[in-house]
Amino acid sequence: MPLVEFLDLAQNELDDTFEYYEFQQENLGYRFVEEVMNSLELIVAYPEAWTKSSSSTRRCLVKTFPYGIIYQKRDNLILVVAIANLHKEPDYWVSRL
Repeated sequence: MPLVEFLDLAQNELDDTFEYYEFQQENLGYRFVEEVMNSLELIVAYPEAWTKSSSSTRRCLVKTFPYGIIYQKRDNLILVVAIANLHKEPDYWVSRL
């Protein structure tokens, strides 16, 4: 089973989004993180199942929230490149590759 690793910028996005949602409504940040974790479990189980975002990345949508997990499958590793707000410029994360 592949390991999951976050780029520092992707971890920052997760943390910042948690704080934003938690500020909006108590426990909403926790619900967001739970949905991200659910999506990561699906990615680990089916890494090739999601839509290609570029030649080396895929995007899995986060249920209920306007976010996508941009990731790369590398041997026995899932590298999370971005926790992307889908309302932002679509490919802002490409320079991270």
